[in-house]
Amino acid sequence: SRAKSTAAVFLSPPAQLMIRARGLAVRPVVRSFSTEAEAVAPAAKPVLQRRPSANFAQLSRTDGAIGFPNVNARYVPDEHSHLTAPATQNTVCGTASESHWDPLGSWSESQIRDAAEKNVMLTWGATGPVKDLPIFTHGEGVHLFDQAGNKYLDWTSQAVCTNFGYTVPEAVTKAMVKQMETLPYMYGGMGMVEVRARLANLLSEICPADISGFLFPCGGAEANEAAVRIARRFTGKTKIMTQYRSYHGGSASTLGATGDFRRWFAEAGSSGFVKIFNPQPLGFSWGSTDETATRRSLQALEEQIQMEGPNTIAAIMLETIVGANGALVPPAGYLEGIRALCDKYKILLILDEVMVGFGRTGELFAFQHFPGVVPDILTSAKGLSAGLAPIAMVGLRQHLKDWFHTNALGWGATYQAHPVSMACAYECIKHLVDHDYPSKAKALQPVMVEELQELVDKHRCVKQARAIGLFGCLDLQRRHGRLVQRLEEANPEAVRELRLALRANGLLALFRPPLLHCAPPLVITEEELRDGFRRLSKSLEVMDRKIWG
Repeated sequence: SRAKSTAAVFLSPPAQLMIRARGLAVRPVVRSFSTEAEAVAPAAKPVLQRRPSANFAQLSRTDGAIGFPNVNARYVPDEHSHLTAPATQNTVCGTASESHWDPLGSWSESQIRDAAEKNVMLTWGATGPVKDLPIFTHGEGVHLFDQAGNKYLDWTSQAVCTNFGYTVPEAVTKAMVKQMETLPYMYGGMGMVEVRARLANLLSEICPADISGFLFPCGGAEANEAAVRIARRFTGKTKIMTQYRSYHGGSASTLGATGDFRRWFAEAGSSGFVKIFNPQPLGFSWGSTDETATRRSLQALEEQIQMEGPNTIAAIMLETIVGANGALVPPAGYLEGIRALCDKYKILLILDEVMVGFGRTGELFAFQHFPGVVPDILTSAKGLSAGLAPIAMVGLRQHLKDWFHTNALGWGATYQAHPVSMACAYECIKHLVDHDYPSKAKALQPVMVEELQELVDKHRCVKQARAIGLFGCLDLQRRHGRLVQRLEEANPEAVRELRLALRANGLLALFRPPLLHCAPPLVITEEELRDGFRRLSKSLEVMDRKIWG
């Protein structure tokens, strides 16, 4: 028989420590060897056994692993460097100069221009041109006067808002002063003021259909922001479909909803907005007739709704008549088709009438031009106070108002429903109704159409024109029928010369080339309107000569 011997196989302490770190146990293995040759042969692998995870505490300890004080001990961070205290002086205010106590109207042109260049900032574009802006001192009727005594016809109601011109109705002034003297401010959620109840009630009486619940933000962007929030809250859905040729406001969300180039300034911070093409796209055609364009653009939109998923779309948000992007009057049947698609797919319809509401197009609201079309949510602003105070409105149909009676709206603002602004709006609406300005805009529509046609016929630089009520626009072109520039591009020399010509001919106009708007105050007379077109024609002669020689 072969001689047998025994030997014990052990692991070194470091090896045992590594194995225990994995939750395993090591026990000596005793083997019997048949011969001495077997005894000196390579040892077999140790038998490992799982042990309780409590052994991890021996590996990770405040004072290091057992037997290894510098391994897995409490982590020693690299401390941040000492912060240098800010050195800018902020405990002492500057001294206001004595000239600030001089009455308004007493500063010289040089004082105004110096202060403007040093301290005033412009919006949207660069601030450099602030030094060259005309300095206006007062207005009367549809005219403005600068510090040098020059007289200008307000050709676009500035930003399409000074609907009553510059002779403020006496009732408006008195109402604002009285509200200032009695109760100048009330936070909307803490109390009710009479003028708020009156204004909401008046709007519910004059608005078509069952638009019956009203909010009063400070401006159009705030109103559209609230409308988007309301649609998402009510439906529980997120997506809002908007057009490429559109503008809905300057806040992050409303710029996300906007389609034109200004969207690029804030789009990265907005989500949930899906763009659709207008029935008047810039670079292609839906068809050679309005009927074809309407049918194809609606078919494309319906397919897009299906592909996006109707159950994800809260609302379609449109300008009833596109404003800043060219007074784009939709073809017959288009708005009716949008309303039908919203009904079919249970999507809310938001109509943005910030620019065209309150009489601009010949009806109180522009959607009244389109049979059967009533928005679920209506926004407006500029004409609400004729530019005399910062205020807007959001109107909700009854079923939305009822839902929010027991559900949180989820939107608010410090100056929402400001008493002084509401007093202004309340009297402005009554003035609008008393003088029936929507009918006056409708009566002057034939003059607008006639004069715009004459400009297209006479001036090679005018490609085409559009008008409805007292809301119109020209498209300016260069050679070969191409637009003189795109909205986002820098002004070419011909455009710069036209700007100077407009000022020289006494026209103050919202001119966003290639678009030149024609939207004077609703109080304008036919004689003043034709005078404005004569001045515009004389100015366009400069562009004709510059481009065609």
